[in-house]
Amino acid sequence: MTSRFALLASLALMGQAAPPPAAAPQAVPAPVATPVPAATPQPALVMVRLVTSAGPIVLALEKERAPITTANFLRYVDAKRFDGISFYRAMTTEWGGGLIQAGVRDTAKLFPPIRHEPTDKTGVKHVEGAISMARNAPGSATADWSIMVGDMSGLDAKPGEPGFAAFGHVVEGMDVVRKILASPTSRTMGVGIMKGQMLQPPVRIVSARRI
Repeated sequence: MTSRFALLASLALMGQAAPPPAAAPQAVPAPVATPVPAATPQPALVMVRLVTSAGPIVLALEKERAPITTANFLRYVDAKRFDGISFYRAMTTEWGGGLIQAGVRDTAKLFPPIRHEPTDKTGVKHVEGAISMARNAPGSATADWSIMVGDMSGLDAKPGEPGFAAFGHVVEGMDVVRKILASPTSRTMGVGIMKGQMLQPPVRIVSARRI
């Protein structure tokens, strides 16, 4: 009897599905760090504060992207040759923008002209607040410069047109720039395209210093 029960038990066990093997533990992947994009290098800037009779203006000059023009401007700043000059011109456009222009009128205080740095080489454009050198022919710029109000991209370089050399921008004091742009001008003063654009009275620059 015992053998018969043992045989039946064996047949019963053979008919049962074997229990599934224990699942192997799954490896948990290590967390993958999300790569942090490298910070875009920012161009080196030199800060200059203009103290004017209308209020202070702070400029950031592009010493890496426009090194020749920036070095020229700083040469006048360091020699204090911008102290006592004036914003003498305010040109407005039909869409409400424009520029204000300042410069050294005493030819005895001028340094030699500098090589032209066009905007298509420097990447510094004539946008709101840009500072740019005034000139006649390319390579004739010395100590006259302008600050833009609004988009003045017509002054950028284009095929066949060298444009003007922008070399920095206003970081504080655009309200002062706009105040100067809105200041009274003489209807009769000025020659050629500048007639009617001469500030009367001019806005004095008391000092220009690196900060």
